[in-house]
Amino acid sequence: MPTTPRRRALALGAAAVLAAAIAAPLGASAAGAAEPGLPGSDLFVNPFSTTLEAAQSLSGQARDDAQLLGSIPSAEWFTKGTPAEVALEAREYVDAATAAGQMPVLVAYNLPYRDCSQYSAGGARDTAEYVAWIDGLAAGIGDRAATVILEPDGLGIIPWNTDINGNLEWCQPEQLDPATAADDRYAQLNHAVDAFGALAATSVYLDGTHSGWLGVGDVTDRLVKAGVERTAGFFLNASNYVETERLVKYGTWISDCINLSQNSWWQAAWCASQYYPADPNDFSTWGLTDAAYQQAYADTGVTRDPAAQAHFVLDTSRNGQGPWAGPSEPYPGAPDGADPEVWCNPPDRGAGEAPTTDVADPFVDAYLWIKVPGESDGKCYRGTGGPLDPERGMEDPAAGQWFVEQARELIALSAPALEPLTCDVAWSANGKGKASAAKVDVSGAGSAWSLRFVWSGDQRVSGASHGAASQSGPVVTLAGSSRPGHDAVLSVKGGADTPWIFWADGAACTS
Repeated sequence: MPTTPRRRALALGAAAVLAAAIAAPLGASAAGAAEPGLPGSDLFVNPFSTTLEAAQSLSGQARDDAQLLGSIPSAEWFTKGTPAEVALEAREYVDAATAAGQMPVLVAYNLPYRDCSQYSAGGARDTAEYVAWIDGLAAGIGDRAATVILEPDGLGIIPWNTDINGNLEWCQPEQLDPATAADDRYAQLNHAVDAFGALAATSVYLDGTHSGWLGVGDVTDRLVKAGVERTAGFFLNASNYVETERLVKYGTWISDCINLSQNSWWQAAWCASQYYPADPNDFSTWGLTDAAYQQAYADTGVTRDPAAQAHFVLDTSRNGQGPWAGPSEPYPGAPDGADPEVWCNPPDRGAGEAPTTDVADPFVDAYLWIKVPGESDGKCYRGTGGPLDPERGMEDPAAGQWFVEQARELIALSAPALEPLTCDVAWSANGKGKASAAKVDVSGAGSAWSLRFVWSGDQRVSGASHGAASQSGPVVTLAGSSRPGHDAVLSVKGGADTPWIFWADGAACTS
């Protein structure tokens, strides 16, 4: 049995209360109850996210798309920097989430030879540098509530790894020692598990890949070696497109395989999977694998217990239409058998279920948007020499950069459908430096409205006409009306640049 209790922080109603209790955000009533945080779910909406940053240089439909996606909680990626730099970056991010009474989701993505130095190359230079970086990130989180997605692809792509069937895998960097590289990866991840596990209110999820990749026994073996018994569990489908129904079955099988192999004579290599007895291409056969686990429980005498077993979270940011099948034949200029890179900016995909912690399945802690939808996977050549993506007839943005065309597809083809934002804020400012004024007109929010936004710096509201304003920290609340000729005007010290996102009566607005 696991020797360390597994954390369950993504029961976010309680987590948000914990965050609010730690920070006492936005003041308190006479009875001591904290005010509500910023509107939205228990998951943190970063008012200064990379998505909203991208919106600032866009116009028209492209700007509306970025603002819509930026109004939905997405994870924040931490990918570089010195230990001191990442500690400061994480502290500021978690501070903001804590003040809002919401749960921050942080992605730690800095392993040496991450992505086997492919499209998302980078990361720490060696184990010592990675350990110091992780310690910095953990210090930045501190004792506040947080959820950490630990290293996408970290267990799916391991340098010089031999899989559970004895096969040497393809990632073989010449710079690394084949005899120690895989063990180094597990040492790095185990250190991270323990560093975050030592924090008061942080939950960690390890890479569980997805059902179109590793078999259940193989990923189980890797998760156990990485210390999954000391975490909340694992995450699935990061930056990928697999359908939710497949992921739920796959994740449940992994949890069962861990349970059986850790609590009986069962071995992970014996675990049924999406590949056998099921047919991975025929979802109607996946009940065969369900039945195989029922038999395994009967044979071992182990009891399935969702409350005690490893849980998982799913990335639903881009799986509304499922994965792309790829082209029927190689692109002109690509050799036979060339990789069509079906994972790389595939066309005609849609956003999936909105992030939520209200999931009925007892093994699933949350649907999350781990990948930031609208950001490119990289420059996709699909076996050709580039620089154009032959599927799209254009050069894709570099990895992590905003991809206007893909953002439009993700919204237009989302399932369930993403509805456009229905309120709009017109913000016009004059004056610079010490004294500024901003005229605010809100449409689509009713005759009387309450507007909230967050300053990026140390600006202070000194007064308001045709409205009433209050400020707590960087958060401003403005009450006004939509009567003609009665636009609210704010007097501001420190500049009145347009905030990146507004909420009117709890609903996000375009601006």
